[in-house]
This record gives sequence, C-alpha cells and structure tokens, in this order.
Amino acid sequence: MILDASITYFYLGESLKKSIASLALVAVLALTACGGAGSTTSGAADSKTTQEAPKVPDLTGAWKQSNPNSEKSYQQATITADKMTIEWVSDGGNTTSIYWVGTFAGPTSASEPYTWTSQRDVEATKSALLASSDATKEFKYEGGSISYKVSALGTTTTVNLKKN
Repeated sequence: MILDASITYFYLGESLKKSIASLALVAVLALTACGGAGSTTSGAADSKTTQEAPKVPDLTGAWKQSNPNSEKSYQQATITADKMTIEWVSDGGNTTSIYWVGTFAGPTSASEPYTWTSQRDVEATKSALLASSDATKEFKYEGGSISYKVSALGTTTTVNLKKN
C-alpha cells in the first residue's frame, strides 16, 4: 500500500509538474503577446518622438537661377560661410560676369522665410561693368529657393535660385 501511495504520489507529482509547466508556458505566451502589442504601440509612439526637428538650412554651395528667360543666359551664385558671389552667365556657361559680391550670414534657426541684407564688397565689384552698384541687397530664402530683385536698364525682375 505504501508502494502504491508512493507511485500515486510520484505520478501525481509528475502530473502536477506538467500542469505547472503548461501554466507557465501559457503565462509566458500571454505576457509575450501583451508585450508585443505594447512594443508595437510604443514603437509607433517612439517613431513619432524620434522624427527629426526641422534643421537649420545650409545655404552654402552652388546655386543656379530657376526662372531664367533663356537656358543660355542666367545667374548663378556661390555662397560660403561669410560671402556670396553672384554672376551673370551667358553663352551657355562660356562667359561669366560678376553681378554681386557681398557679405553673407546664414540662418541660425529653421524658421522660414529667412531674410538677410548683404553688404556689397566695393573692391571686388568696382571694375565689373555688369555689377550692381547698390550698397546693400536684400535676399530671402524660403522653400529651398533664394530670391532677390535685379534691376538693369530700367527693368526690375525677381531672380529665384535653386541649390545645385
């Protein structure tokens, strides 16, 4: 009888062990499923949180007029950290003439439009026949484009530049 009781206890113990193992497996799967759903929701929230804030635009580099009257005659600009040079381009790029050389101070925030006043470099432009004689020139950056007014022979037009 004692032998029967120990065998029964042994089998009952094995059965109990299997039940506990099954319950533990179900609990782990349930927690994993809940954790997985929570991770997805958290991941979606994290992706919204990790979206980059607007960056301060970098205006340095080469720019070309996006609204020329002719493909063979347009304006192009080169902007460095503290200087901007604008040239008239003709003959499809074979001839360039200085239009503007002046100061440049880039934006410090991402807000648009960004406007600045450039001071003409008189020394660099005094002998250039097609250079502007204005002491200062107003520029505006907005939506990936720089715009400014150009006057020649009594006609004023707005030039738009796009970065190359």
